[in-house]
Amino acid sequence: MKLSRILKEVKINSIYRTGAKTIKKGGFRKNSNYDPDISSLHYRAQDVQPGGLFVAIPGLFADGHDFIDQARMRGALAIVSQKPVQSDHSVTENISQTKAKQIKNDLTVIEVDNSRKTLAMISAAFFQNPSEKLNIIGITGTNGKTTTAYLIESILSAAGLKTGVIGTINYRYLGKVFENPVTTPESLDLQKILDTMQKEGVTHVVLEVSSHAIDLFRVENCFIDTGVFTNLTQDHLDYHGDMDSYWFCKKRLFTEYLPSGRKKDRAVAVINRENAKGRELFEILPVRGISTGNSADNMIRPKKIEHGLNGIAGNVLTPSGSFDFKSPLVGKHNIENILSAIGAGIALDLSLDHIKAGIENLFYIPGRLERIAGNNGCFVYVDYAHTPDALSNVLGSLKAISQKKIICVFGCGGDRDK
Repeated sequence: MKLSRILKEVKINSIYRTGAKTIKKGGFRKNSNYDPDISSLHYRAQDVQPGGLFVAIPGLFADGHDFIDQARMRGALAIVSQKPVQSDHSVTENISQTKAKQIKNDLTVIEVDNSRKTLAMISAAFFQNPSEKLNIIGITGTNGKTTTAYLIESILSAAGLKTGVIGTINYRYLGKVFENPVTTPESLDLQKILDTMQKEGVTHVVLEVSSHAIDLFRVENCFIDTGVFTNLTQDHLDYHGDMDSYWFCKKRLFTEYLPSGRKKDRAVAVINRENAKGRELFEILPVRGISTGNSADNMIRPKKIEHGLNGIAGNVLTPSGSFDFKSPLVGKHNIENILSAIGAGIALDLSLDHIKAGIENLFYIPGRLERIAGNNGCFVYVDYAHTPDALSNVLGSLKAISQKKIICVFGCGGDRDK
């Protein structure tokens, strides 16, 4: 793909060649050497292929700008940088003469204000905007993202829709399962996954959207049809610094991304109003909203709910009518997750029969109050809870439905908060 096409929507500060005695700046010209064909995109210098474009992004522990020379040595034709690249090929200190002799190709350098945001934009362009051809359901919140994603996946599958999921546990589609090192992949990886899913016949994708992904522009130019907010409680203060910054980041999915994307005219937000921040968010939504919660002023609310060690059962009222359901999921907090998934189904205009079947077909979520075989009639559960609110929800839910002693074995990886 021509470099000019990849960069069509990018705000460019300057374009120049590092090999010229006089650095030339300016835009693209027809039949110009400044507009090479780009065969691949990369943000890790060690992965660069000949004819590729390398985007130098600042990371949490390393800066891609320090590896521009490595990218060039591996055959990069172009570099996107938010720092000036000197004509001696180094973005920082001069390189050695031996190393300079190894580097033969001149680079086309594109300077931008934000290379991370640019990576997301050019990745979408390179893969021809796969999110435009898919129905994307984006879920964010401190807790409940994974459970809600599994529920929505089950509902979509019950409706006969070919579904993909990208989340904390893995990414998967059409019977294929792949490891996912982070909840929301880097923008280039995300767009590549979406492109593959779309080409293999997937029509709907459920995407867990972390606060890191929003802050680091990983979901920039990933156009979302339905946004789902589960809740906001303490987490990731090691990254965001304080709860106000964390909250500001989370709500951007609804206040910035949904109303400004190419699907803004049909975007819908599903908001859990049982959470205080959910109630606040619902009041300022710039797109159509669907509220969930226990009170009568919510569009989707439970009626006659019973929950115990064997699961949840009851009736749910929706704008499309009401229905009874039974779910083997355990815990009061899972009622909120079920309501959020129902909200997504309503937003997608699915039938209540398919929504009900999807809820009842999901027997467990890995590591989310997942029941395992116990001896002597004991109920044993494994849960991923690692935040104060999540652990409180798990223990509180079990305490409310257990008549005997609860034994908790708890550990965490650390480095999540100050």
